[in-house]
Amino acid sequence: MGFGAAIKSVLSNYATFSGRARRSEFWWFTLFHLLIFIGMPVLNIALTASDSTGTSPLGVVHGLLELALILPSLAVQVRRLHDAEFSGWWILIAFIPFVGALTLFVFSVTDGTHGPNKYGSDPKDREPQNFGPLAYS
Repeated sequence: MGFGAAIKSVLSNYATFSGRARRSEFWWFTLFHLLIFIGMPVLNIALTASDSTGTSPLGVVHGLLELALILPSLAVQVRRLHDAEFSGWWILIAFIPFVGALTLFVFSVTDGTHGPNKYGSDPKDREPQNFGPLAYS
């Protein structure tokens, strides 16, 4: 799953906390969110430095964008936990300083269970795509 497909998948499942998410879907969305989280303030500083008033509407846009990304970020993290066969409630471990974030990181990089689990079918099981007559030979 590529960058664009992962972003589209997460945003189309905006508040879907059921099912499973592949590692690539989770990490591509995390990269997208990180780029916004870091890039928008840097751009805001660059715009306000060149502006004589010292203000930029980009700060408000960044705040609204971060607010809009809270729900899909939580949803994709819960679906990622489901893929590793953990309850979505494990997301609350993030409130434990350092240990919680490290535990969530380990859960996020762990390969999901192969085949269906109690949270749904394996997201890696897709219909085979036909790439021409030599695809299955």
